[in-house]
Amino acid sequence: MRVHVDVTTVDVPEGATVLESVRAAGAELPALCHDDRVSPRGSCRTCLVGADGRVVAACTTPAVDGMRVSLADPVARGAARGALELVVSELPGRAWDVPAERSELVRACACFGIPTDRSARGGHQRGVDHSHPYVKLDRDLCIACGRCVAVCAEVQGTFALDLTGRGFDTVVTPGDGGSWVSSPCVGCGGCVDSCPTGALSEPGLLDPRPTTSTTTTTCGYCGVGCTLDVHVRDGEVAAVTPTRGAPVNRGHACVKGRFAHGFTRAEDRLTTPLVRRDGRLVPTTWDDAVRTVAHRLAAVRDRHGPDAIAMISSARATNEENYLAQKFVRTVIGTNNVDNCSRLCHAPSATGLSASFGLAGGTNPLDDLDHTDCVLLVGANPTDAHPVVGARIKQRVLAGARLVVVDPRRTELAALADVHLQAVPGSNVAVFNGLAHVLITEDHLDHDFLDRRTTGFDALAELVRDYPPDTTAEIAGVRAADLVAAARLFGQARHPAIVYGLGVTEHRHGTDGVRTLANLALLRGAVGTPGCCGILPLRGQNNVQGASDMGALPDLLPGYQPVTDAAVRDRFSAAWGRPVPERPGLRIPQMFDAAIAGEVRAIHVIGENVVQSDPNAEHVRAALRACDLVVCHDVFPSRTAEHADVVLPAASFLEKDGTFVNFDRRFQRVRPAVSPPGGAASDFAVLHRIAHALGADLGCPTPADALAECAALTPVFAGLSHQRLDAGGPLHWPCRAPDQPGEAVLHLDRFATPDGRAALAALPHLPPGEQPDGEFPYLLITGRRLEHHNTGSMTRRTPNAELLPAEALEIHPTDAAHLRVVDGADVTVTSRWGRAALTAHLTRDVVPGQVFAAFHFPGATVNDLTSPHTDTATGCPEYKVTAVQVRPGPP
Repeated sequence: MRVHVDVTTVDVPEGATVLESVRAAGAELPALCHDDRVSPRGSCRTCLVGADGRVVAACTTPAVDGMRVSLADPVARGAARGALELVVSELPGRAWDVPAERSELVRACACFGIPTDRSARGGHQRGVDHSHPYVKLDRDLCIACGRCVAVCAEVQGTFALDLTGRGFDTVVTPGDGGSWVSSPCVGCGGCVDSCPTGALSEPGLLDPRPTTSTTTTTCGYCGVGCTLDVHVRDGEVAAVTPTRGAPVNRGHACVKGRFAHGFTRAEDRLTTPLVRRDGRLVPTTWDDAVRTVAHRLAAVRDRHGPDAIAMISSARATNEENYLAQKFVRTVIGTNNVDNCSRLCHAPSATGLSASFGLAGGTNPLDDLDHTDCVLLVGANPTDAHPVVGARIKQRVLAGARLVVVDPRRTELAALADVHLQAVPGSNVAVFNGLAHVLITEDHLDHDFLDRRTTGFDALAELVRDYPPDTTAEIAGVRAADLVAAARLFGQARHPAIVYGLGVTEHRHGTDGVRTLANLALLRGAVGTPGCCGILPLRGQNNVQGASDMGALPDLLPGYQPVTDAAVRDRFSAAWGRPVPERPGLRIPQMFDAAIAGEVRAIHVIGENVVQSDPNAEHVRAALRACDLVVCHDVFPSRTAEHADVVLPAASFLEKDGTFVNFDRRFQRVRPAVSPPGGAASDFAVLHRIAHALGADLGCPTPADALAECAALTPVFAGLSHQRLDAGGPLHWPCRAPDQPGEAVLHLDRFATPDGRAALAALPHLPPGEQPDGEFPYLLITGRRLEHHNTGSMTRRTPNAELLPAEALEIHPTDAAHLRVVDGADVTVTSRWGRAALTAHLTRDVVPGQVFAAFHFPGATVNDLTSPHTDTATGCPEYKVTAVQVRPGPP
């Protein structure tokens, strides 16, 4: 429809407001209570305009075709100015110390020609709340616009804020009435970004000096792939804000991506190479370190052969660095012994989704959650581990979507769920088969889809006859009625979505779990069809998808092309000028086994703290001790570096150029906002230097060249380039040509299997690697906390450590009473594999007989406990099921 704004005519969509029409015309109109991300409020009256002879609030008034809007209407403008003058009369002079670019209030006063008085004292003496390390409240600058309250409720879904008081005494307060840091606030920063006056601010923006540059990049924490603007002052990161209008996060972020950037200037950053001499790591030059690595790698290769060398590439590194790493191993060293940490988390996703659908990635973009009417959330706690996704799920639930959660813990989303199946760890396949049983017996099926586009239905139907609700309930420890209710919600939904995490994959039968979960989507025709919402695996680290996409895998080249395929090898060999080894290499667990057996003599680790993050940590330490050479690249000293012979200082994601791939297969640009400190260097540059010292040329002088070479060799990436991403923004793979947009939704025409049909999998429930017994009566589940990420190497060096300073063992009050343990008491947790000292946290979020802990803190050696059992198909460790005993007191 067409709207006339003063002398300009604009076309706006149906449902647009007058304010949107004014902005479409490029005109300036203050709207102090308005944020595009939340429902309009119409309370401040600063956006009053004339519209077809009436005075209206532009933010709440719908535009109509042919409407004439006057910004200069004297009645409207006078009323708006009067409303703003009333607001200003209550403010102290320091309100004008906030720079105009960060204060809508200052800009609004300029728009109306209202003079500002820095000497004004205002009518309030309400004080400040600086208890939170990131969110700072100056109550006297609060104009009670309500934007922060709305963002907290409608975008974040936390409901941590409220407006209290009456009239001019109204002010924002934490929902519990206490200090900000003790409130339910999750530190997303949405309130700070929305505040129009500076009443809510953050430390980096309290400095009145302007920032000198802003760089748009992709977050380096979890795999959601949020777009961030990094603001730099004097060569250091001053603040990070989410990019408005970004395709994944839509101007939202979490406490890690938004605020945990101070690690870049931590005092213990590695800034110079270290070489072990006389048993000690001592500083040295880059030339000496590189010569040492090259000489000792060559010695191992010449004496024991290339297969005596193994590399663990990095899910924290860029795509281009992972591409170069696997190329280095295959062409310079001459082995396929390369793997990445997807082996420890989502290898079952790649294998299971490939077997079911033909491609190793989630089927749909995150945006498709916007129209789901039922979410099946399995083995994931996104409000902690992937907060932006968790907030999107909460938004859907608040809008009326149904929610089914399968998780042994009562997470925040489980507490909101219509049905929470609190299944026993290790029973996923039984639960999924039980749900399939109900879908089939009650005929919640898409018969046309199943007939045309799938195989294996009869075998599946026969198998799940053995999983009626009562039988499944007994295996999984859930109520049969809840199982039926969950299946009906999923089965009756028009647009069901499946979102899952490591609680599905990190099991002895994790690949079976992925395949039987995929069955549910196929039975409903909820994948590969127009309007479907598909299946989304939540990736844990920023580039765990991309590391595998780039071929940092022992059996697959970039784009998941089999190394055993002679035609594939020949194509890569011709381009690289060196033969690609034929035999698949070792997976990460096999690397450690081979090192202890004396078969692997050198391990090169890029950006992974394997001693803290990998299971059965004593076994990992033994493997590193057995090697002739251990090399690691890292940003900080680590438990792995303690075992290294050479430590190379690495650049962080805020200091790199390249791309990441997020959990929904979206290639996104990573750009350096600051320079690495001291002598730290990108993994890309380090690999080139080592290759050169070994007499080899890896080509690809820049990251852009590396992605271009990868695209030329990999059909599913053929349309990708830095130039295209810079010009047009993120692209999903497959992207098969430079003139194609990328496939955000997969399998719409056919599945990527040889016959074009998806394969239903008839797989029985099999027991996990361990069961509780008299000696080890509890089951330990591991996971993550909101405030920290992975091994905590970055977040523990920021004020996030104030928000969560230590790890605790979650234990049910009934078990604690039996053990005579009180909240906060020291406990010793022992498994068949190791021991850890923790403090007890009593909670009903776990059930009796189960305990939970995370592995973010090196002092809480949780992965000393986890077992060596692995997924039978992929070697992914069974982090989610470890039998332990718990005793009061320290070790």
